[in-house]
Amino acid sequence: RPPEDEEEEAEVGWQEKLFSQFEVDLYLNESACQTPLDRQYHEEIRKLEKAGGRKNYRIFTYTDHDRFTNLEELCQKVTDSDHEVPSYLAERMANVRRRRQDRRPVEPSSLKSKIITWEPSEEFIKNNHVINTPVQTMYIMGDLGPYGKLGHREYEHVLCTIKVDGNGVITVKPDFTGTKGPYQIELDGEKREVWEYTIENASAQVQPEEEEREQRMFRDLYSRHRDYLNGLVGSEFEMPLPGTLRLFVNGEIVSAQGYEYDNLYVHFFLELPNQWSSPPFQQLSGVTQTCTTKKVGWDKVAYFCYPFTVEMFYTLEDEGVFPYSLPRWPVLYFEVLSLDFWQRYRVEGYGSLVLPASPGAHVLTIPTWRPVELGAVAEMRRFFIGGSPELEDLTYVRVPSTFKGKRLSRFGFRTETTGSITFRLYCLQQSKAFLDSSALRQHMQSVLDRLGGFSQQSSVYSVLEAFQRARRRMQEARESLPQDLISPSASSM
Repeated sequence: RPPEDEEEEAEVGWQEKLFSQFEVDLYLNESACQTPLDRQYHEEIRKLEKAGGRKNYRIFTYTDHDRFTNLEELCQKVTDSDHEVPSYLAERMANVRRRRQDRRPVEPSSLKSKIITWEPSEEFIKNNHVINTPVQTMYIMGDLGPYGKLGHREYEHVLCTIKVDGNGVITVKPDFTGTKGPYQIELDGEKREVWEYTIENASAQVQPEEEEREQRMFRDLYSRHRDYLNGLVGSEFEMPLPGTLRLFVNGEIVSAQGYEYDNLYVHFFLELPNQWSSPPFQQLSGVTQTCTTKKVGWDKVAYFCYPFTVEMFYTLEDEGVFPYSLPRWPVLYFEVLSLDFWQRYRVEGYGSLVLPASPGAHVLTIPTWRPVELGAVAEMRRFFIGGSPELEDLTYVRVPSTFKGKRLSRFGFRTETTGSITFRLYCLQQSKAFLDSSALRQHMQSVLDRLGGFSQQSSVYSVLEAFQRARRRMQEARESLPQDLISPSASSM
């Protein structure tokens, strides 16, 4: 092969047509031209022949108007198998996803009067089934046939695909080569030829004035879009009063695992301590659906996926007086029960959960227990007819709210460990104390300490941990010192 035919370089513009040898042979015959586009190509090829022929041999293009572009978009395959048969859905979607479809706006009156179209036509489906952005496509091809055998369709390969949508986004696949190595195409022929090619951006560089004007246009566009979103959302947010913390909890009872009987459900309620309140319409209790368990590993798991939402307010009585005790946080009490086909009712476990004091997502697994009686009669009654010891007050799981003494004795109260409940909680806190400004920085810290209690509690914990670390260092240093330096009496003797 002559060495000059093995290397070719072509500069291609957007939607610029470069004819292949196959197209030259096809469109030179005027009788083969049927469409106006074919006759236009016939005239262009005749002009090229008179001007001395085309300069490209192996590199050519298919523009947005060619048959190849339409067929390539409608005949996409999922795999690279030659025996793949397109599914019914792929064929229907290929007919729906037409390029450059003209979408007519729907009138508001017709939208209100006809929300559902029971007998849609083919045109209606094409225009409304898929929201498709108009796209213009161009393919840069390569004729990788043997020397002297150019113009065969089986040797045509796509080198680069360029798409521009209606929003002005340009997609080049594969990307410009740049500092990477050249792309390779390995043929399946007898000689296993390997062709290498590079793609470079030959467009003129943008002038600084044009680039600045483009950036200014983008900034104006973003500012208008931000104003539009602000107009939709509004700026009049309901802020809590000073000294008030609003707590949102979007929770989910995910699952229950490790229990003895089947057909589980969970009854729960939220206890609000002093200085906490909730809106009048807010429900602070609930019951999940009855869920059948299934075997997962060694445990029987019941997946509830039961959502609940709680909104609460914490109000400081006097901002000027710093509280001497940490504020109590809301507690979620729950009990797990089972109810079988014969209406046998059993208590499977009790538990409690202190709502997280920090905002964000939390996944918590809480173990439970149930009270038991001594003797075989209680267990036989639980097995045959149902029924078991219950708590009259669920707050007895922790310190009851009605308890006023100093010490709570549970001597003689027998319990048994049962399964566990998994919760997923998303906590959101809102307060004016969270406004991060230099003028309110000192006030913000004090309000945080007074409001949540968790910041104060964490500071106490950090001080205790620092004290323990210092104490361990002093003990280690004391052990490493000689005994005569530690004991003055020993040194004097």
